[in-house]
Amino acid sequence: MTTNIEIQTKKLIDDLKATCASYGLGNDGNEYKIITQIFLYKFLNDKFGYEVKLVKEPLYHSRLKSAEKWEDALRGFSDEEYEDLLSFLPADSPKLKREHFISNMYNQQHKGDFSALFDATMVDIANYNAEIFSMKTESETKLTLFENITVHIPDTMKRDEFARALVSRLVNFNFEQVFTQKYDFFSTIFEYLIKDYNKDGGGKYAEYYTPHSVAAIMAQLLVKEDENISDVSCYDPSAGSGTLLMAIAHAIGEDRCTIYSQDISQKSSKMLRLNLILNNLVHSIPNVIQGDTLASPYHKKQDGRLQQFDYIVSNPPFKLDFSDTQAKLADQKTRFFAGVPSVPNAKKDSMSIYLCFLQHIMNSLSDKGKAAIVVPTGFITAANGIEKKIRERMVSEKMLRGVVSMPSNIFATTGTNVSVIFLDKRNADEKVVFIDASNLGTTVKEDGNQRTKLDETDINEIVTTFHNRESKEDFAIAVTYEEIKDKNFSFSAGQYFEVKIKYVDISIDEFVAKMDTYKKNIHTLFTESKELDLEIQKQLKGLRYE
Repeated sequence: MTTNIEIQTKKLIDDLKATCASYGLGNDGNEYKIITQIFLYKFLNDKFGYEVKLVKEPLYHSRLKSAEKWEDALRGFSDEEYEDLLSFLPADSPKLKREHFISNMYNQQHKGDFSALFDATMVDIANYNAEIFSMKTESETKLTLFENITVHIPDTMKRDEFARALVSRLVNFNFEQVFTQKYDFFSTIFEYLIKDYNKDGGGKYAEYYTPHSVAAIMAQLLVKEDENISDVSCYDPSAGSGTLLMAIAHAIGEDRCTIYSQDISQKSSKMLRLNLILNNLVHSIPNVIQGDTLASPYHKKQDGRLQQFDYIVSNPPFKLDFSDTQAKLADQKTRFFAGVPSVPNAKKDSMSIYLCFLQHIMNSLSDKGKAAIVVPTGFITAANGIEKKIRERMVSEKMLRGVVSMPSNIFATTGTNVSVIFLDKRNADEKVVFIDASNLGTTVKEDGNQRTKLDETDINEIVTTFHNRESKEDFAIAVTYEEIKDKNFSFSAGQYFEVKIKYVDISIDEFVAKMDTYKKNIHTLFTESKELDLEIQKQLKGLRYE
């Protein structure tokens, strides 16, 4: 059943993209806005129909249950009955007026100035649901769900035609049969929906999509299977489109956690909102903030200090130019205890901004908090500087739970080797696990680039070893905080593996024979070296200035 609806859903996305391309919007900067908004309009329309049919009030339930089409049944309700019906819907359910239905839009396509009607309907849906679906900027400006769509067609004579083409794409199937599905289904759909719009475009705030294997490992190492968790907060200070937040929420249970986020990219924040809607996390949308986490952190306590969270996941940007705010950050000595990277004379985009995010995260953990942060692998062995000061604080405060060094090319958009740092405020008396997973995975070629993919066996090996605090030869080691101090605070598993020297017994005759071979080889090499020296000198003597 889900396979069929997945095929139909992906076809819908492809059809919407084809429509955009037909009207000159293929690969246009506004295409993602149109595709995601129209997709969400379809999703909310069908979600509304699904929810109204679940209303148990006998007067309404019987009329909707027997109806061939719920839209037709609702048109027979009086205005008072319709308003009363809406009051029985769950708090996080979309609410639509009857003129908002896709079927109503479809039936009015013959009208003149249809594009204006369509745009007005989309904006009205957004305003009608503003309390549920609006997110905010750091300055409290509300970003509603939908905006005018057909204005992106510069030829005003083609806007009606474009609006009709979009609406016609939405009537071929219904989402209702998958509303009981969870993360695994919708994560696939979401990734397919945004795959062309979440790539590294070379801009200042380029986004790096976290592979599902890495997200799964981070979630499973923070939350043990069947662990009883409830009423916890989950935070990502550089959330992007929300892959990591969805993974941790799914591991905990969507109804047992509240999501908080901040990201400087408006596009990413809107994609995250879509992700929350698809994954039954609508109640967390008011906590999605678009803004600069480092310069203006939004999530704070009443006394102005940073809000603290039970779970933090993050794949922050590694290197970016933040010279405009560097001085402001450097003045915050408590928050950025290890320091802030200085502004170089050249290549400002090489500033290691992830070091600021790391310190922000450490200050944002609750007393029982856990965190998983993706870092460049160079961080775990840097001999001095801000990197080492941060590692020293993790050890001195006994919050380090472990480190997993990933295979190379695990990310599609960067060749940087990465590791994942795991923090746990309650790990004071336990050992720390270092895992070198660099030899796991299978190399594949995607879009002309080499990538390493981890399968379920690889993931299970990492998860089991980590939770059991096992030591495995050339793979994992469990160490004490004192041992880490003795190794100059290195977080590299290889620094703790035993160096093994293999001895092979040989006879005196075999030893003499090997030594003779070595002598002959060395004599030959020395002879060739002398001949090469003479030839070079000869060539040099023959050089003349002309």
